[in-house]
Amino acid sequence: MGYGHYRISMAIASAARALGYEPYWLDLNSFPETTCTRIISGQNELYSLGSRLSQQFWLFNKLVWEPINSEGFRKLTYNAPDQKSAELMATLLRNLPKDTPYVATHVWPAQAAIHAGFTRVVNAIPDNWPMALHLSEGSIHTVQTPSAFLGYKMLRGMDKKRQLKPMPKGTVFDVGHYVDHEFVENIEKDCAARLDRLKTGKPRRYLLSIGGAGAQQKLFEDIIRHLIPQIRAGKVCLLINTGDHFEVWDSIVSHIPELRAMAETHFDNYEASKAFIENDENIKGVQAFCHKDIFAAVYVTNLLMRVCDVLITKPSELSFYPVPKLMIHRVGGHEAWGAIRAAEVGDGTYECEKTEEVLAMLDEMTNGDEILPAMCRCILRAKNAGIYNGAYEVVKMAAGK
Repeated sequence: MGYGHYRISMAIASAARALGYEPYWLDLNSFPETTCTRIISGQNELYSLGSRLSQQFWLFNKLVWEPINSEGFRKLTYNAPDQKSAELMATLLRNLPKDTPYVATHVWPAQAAIHAGFTRVVNAIPDNWPMALHLSEGSIHTVQTPSAFLGYKMLRGMDKKRQLKPMPKGTVFDVGHYVDHEFVENIEKDCAARLDRLKTGKPRRYLLSIGGAGAQQKLFEDIIRHLIPQIRAGKVCLLINTGDHFEVWDSIVSHIPELRAMAETHFDNYEASKAFIENDENIKGVQAFCHKDIFAAVYVTNLLMRVCDVLITKPSELSFYPVPKLMIHRVGGHEAWGAIRAAEVGDGTYECEKTEEVLAMLDEMTNGDEILPAMCRCILRAKNAGIYNGAYEVVKMAAGK
């Protein structure tokens, strides 16, 4: 269901390997001949369509998309049909050992594993807004924040007519943010590099990452137009990853023709893209990335986050990563609390709901010298507090440690 759950799976796999385990990757959306994948693909297409429509039509967003994503998915009654649908997904897991430590980064794989008889299932819940959509009875549930823990523990607002009983003891845990091992172990190094670039007057590096739904293109185009004069003046470097959406890149450059001549492209060659990003001195001007392979499409953003100064993102799963973030308008009401979390931890801005807010924040980050150091200090404090250790904790729970 989009890049977010895929990226969280990467984080869990990274932590598992760092802890000495051999992770195996199971993507239930990779078996097109099965009922399981057909259900997931169909729902994914609907969700992507809704995401795009919400950014194009404010009335649809206000009357349909925001209510569905904040209150519709929150209802406990919404969970029952999903539990039944997940029975159709269980056949993919039939021949796997049932005592295998199993971490699901979307609720459907968790529900499917329970139906298949798995005994060590951890349901890694992504969102900071409690919704019954994410419940998988029989699983151990993990969340990334104290507020999410309380919300899920008390099943807050999941039945508007009565107060539900709390979740049983030992079924939900606040473990911290799900972050890849290579991020966590390099936090000090990456923050020091950002501060050094600031001190020595190097161009500010902004990363635009367009998610799996391909929404918010117009806002991204407004940001790019605003930054072009500063890129030409050598004050800004722009990194753009359109994931596996080549049509999005083509559309952007058709609307901003001067961008095509300015941009150096890195398309469909993951190893070359990786080598380019790791050679820090290459990063200047406009660099655009796009890859058909979904792993490359998603992981290039992970690589770019480590070398950028600021990530420009909606408050999705990226809200929880240890990189300075400028939060643009959400796509769905459930995402609002991701920005709240980042703003409170201090490693990201509040949600900038209007284009002029975004551009004003960009100008201050480019021309000022207070916001970026403050965010780096908060990232270091959060690391020392163990806030970014969620992926390790999830793996330990699955392994019974």
